[in-house]
Amino acid sequence: MDIIERAKEFAMRAHDGQVRKGAAREPYTVHLEEVAALAVRFGGSEAVIAAAWLHDTIEDCSVTAGDLRTLFGEEITALVLELTDDKNLPKAERKRQQVLKAPHKSTGATLVKICDKMSNVRAVGETPPVGWPRARQIAYLDWAEEVVGALPAGAEPARAEFRRVLAGTRALLGRAAE
Repeated sequence: MDIIERAKEFAMRAHDGQVRKGAAREPYTVHLEEVAALAVRFGGSEAVIAAAWLHDTIEDCSVTAGDLRTLFGEEITALVLELTDDKNLPKAERKRQQVLKAPHKSTGATLVKICDKMSNVRAVGETPPVGWPRARQIAYLDWAEEVVGALPAGAEPARAEFRRVLAGTRALLGRAAE
């Protein structure tokens, strides 16, 4: 079994039972599948695509860097660690840290981060998190734009698609307010 398929199966098991924040309560793995598909679409390497599947396992599951290192090696683990927030920090600080650390991301982590934010921005517009008023949705879009804007140059086709998705979501939220 190839590394991408192993990463997919591992992530599906690790996130089993988790759901997205939207009213549809779709399985969280829908997000992982979208991020991985976007990484494929924008030319990610095998390691990047595997990391796209695994990018939330340390942050949101009972998975350690050691687990990933044993199963997937140093390169993929390093990418996942670049994408992992420190859950010991308050949420506002984690968000601030994403912006501060963005300029230092590797090429692979940059692509996954853009794909992740693109998926999340799309979800905010199509299936907004339950209990998020319009102002919070817009604040999320602003922050996602700030994170992507702070990433190093590269992944321009993905970045352009992120901007299109962001503009579409902003337009959708604007119509929802009318």
